[in-house]
Amino acid sequence: MEQNQQNTFLIPFAIIVAGGFVAAAVYFGTGSSSPTTATNTDNQNVEINLVPVTEKDHIIGSRNAALVIVEYSDTECPFCKTFQNTMKEIVQTYNGEVAWVYRHFPIAQLHAKAAKESEATECAAELGGNQAFWKYLDKVFETTSSNDSLDPSELPKIATAMGLDVTTFNTCLSSGKYAELVKKSVEEAIKSGALGTPYSVIVTKDGQKVLINGAEPIAMVKAKIDALLK
Repeated sequence: MEQNQQNTFLIPFAIIVAGGFVAAAVYFGTGSSSPTTATNTDNQNVEINLVPVTEKDHIIGSRNAALVIVEYSDTECPFCKTFQNTMKEIVQTYNGEVAWVYRHFPIAQLHAKAAKESEATECAAELGGNQAFWKYLDKVFETTSSNDSLDPSELPKIATAMGLDVTTFNTCLSSGKYAELVKKSVEEAIKSGALGTPYSVIVTKDGQKVLINGAEPIAMVKAKIDALLK
């Protein structure tokens, strides 16, 4: 019980720390042609307490792919917006060898709207399945200019444009039925070592884990992937 109480205290504290890391990255990255990454460690094969990938995860590709990249992301983070395109190119380039898992890590201290946007992606998944989740997520990143710039009224508009039942979507979103799922994902991100977003880990079939440092340029991500595929 004592350990659980300590964890309850540490989780919100860690979120604040994460917020500080990302805030600093946003500040120092302003005006840069390539975003400053949100994390700056370069450890390979580090001990990362990552929740295993299951059939409940949102994934592009197969859980049995040679490599699986697990990303914890915030839809209002500008670096996540950039890295979204990087990851789309990665899965296309490696054509089945690399799978992509997306998990929620909205940092409320920086982006008050991001948690509800995460819930909206889950409502889209409920109505349209895994494909709808990814399509909705892409549209959110395409529509927002980041840093809480997305008007919440756009969320049902995106659902409508996708052909989802907007009445059911709105009911789902207003109910908050996925708030606990998103909160749990944030807690898991922190426990796995996340200090900012995007936080991504390459996982091999034998359980080896290699960290991707924030929104790394695609050439750096490919170099890590190529080294693991040899």
